Amino acid sequence: MPENRMHVYLDNSATTRPCAQAVEAVARAMRGAYYNPSALYAQAAEAERALQRSREVIAASVQGDKDGVIFTSGGTESDNLAIAGWLAGVRGKGRVLYGAAEHPAVKNACLDAAQRYGHTAEEIPLDSRGVLDTQALRGMLAPDVKLICVMQVCNETGALMPLERVVALRDELAPQAAVHVDGVQGYLRVPFSMKALNVQSYAVSAHKVHGPKGVGALIVRRGHRLRPILLGGGQQNNLRSGTENTAGVAGFTAAVESYPPMETARATLLGLKRLAVERLAAAIPECMILGPEPLGPDAAPHILYIALPPVRAETMVHALEAAGVLAGTGSACSSHKNRRSEVLAAMGVKPALMDGAVRISLSVDNTAEEITYATEQIAEQYKLLARFTRR
Repeated sequence: MPENRMHVYLDNSATTRPCAQAVEAVARAMRGAYYNPSALYAQAAEAERALQRSREVIAASVQGDKDGVIFTSGGTESDNLAIAGWLAGVRGKGRVLYGAAEHPAVKNACLDAAQRYGHTAEEIPLDSRGVLDTQALRGMLAPDVKLICVMQVCNETGALMPLERVVALRDELAPQAAVHVDGVQGYLRVPFSMKALNVQSYAVSAHKVHGPKGVGALIVRRGHRLRPILLGGGQQNNLRSGTENTAGVAGFTAAVESYPPMETARATLLGLKRLAVERLAAAIPECMILGPEPLGPDAAPHILYIALPPVRAETMVHALEAAGVLAGTGSACSSHKNRRSEVLAAMGVKPALMDGAVRISLSVDNTAEEITYATEQIAEQYKLLARFTRR
């Protein structure tokens, strides 16, 4: 990479760079605190105490119950445990509702578990902004609904989902239904409280908040009963068998403890997003925002989804990579499958715009200098590529 070229990472919704505190915590745990928490000697007891302390830290970050923190391998497992673990134990056949923007870890788990346990899975529509359509949800709710799955933040558009309204409608029309929230894209960046919001489970992942990959948690409300989806030695109250990933949990905990306070992080991210929006609007009049108004109340502070017609997203992303800027094209879990976004399709976005959708996702580590450079490169590459793109 030429010395005069910056390296700017703007794909933080795919993963984040582990913070120094997390890296050191993992290394320290692997060097000297590698004991199995289930063993009987003193070092193992210390490892178990460290896990308990980590549960306290994770629970406190969402005003939850430490006894409800189940450590998993990440967001996908957490979502699967929340969905299959609940539906395996409910009585009677009924319906499972999930938002049209849900990550495949939620959508596919709902479809599979519903079929396995004799339920019907139905998709809750989005409005044109990509926000859950609560009027449609009202028409779908009835006492036979067993589970409602709604993400906190859409990983593609950054749309904030109306969780309070969802819970209120559930309480009114389907009071026996559980509500599961995929919080992977919102955790620590958007306010969430298990104490204030009566949801039954909340899934988080460490590597989205500067922790290590391969570790996450499902935070469950007291009294909400799940059945395990992994069978083994009965660790974590028989809800997640397997020797606990003590090093990963240590890194996760360090990342959470070192993350800036919510208001500080939000102000930083919003400032960077505002700068990006203003510079792109000034430099590229053709730039279109996909999703909610980027600085409005329905948008998360760290995700900006844009289309740059007539340039295709893959072409733009590779051109930016050559200039030292790394951005995404939507969900990283689906980026190699060469298919159009189901989220944008649910919003009614035209195929030509879908094909040009580029996601800029920010981190508290990003700087104004990086955003300035990145937007300059986007404008420069757009002017070059648009001239040679068939309309």
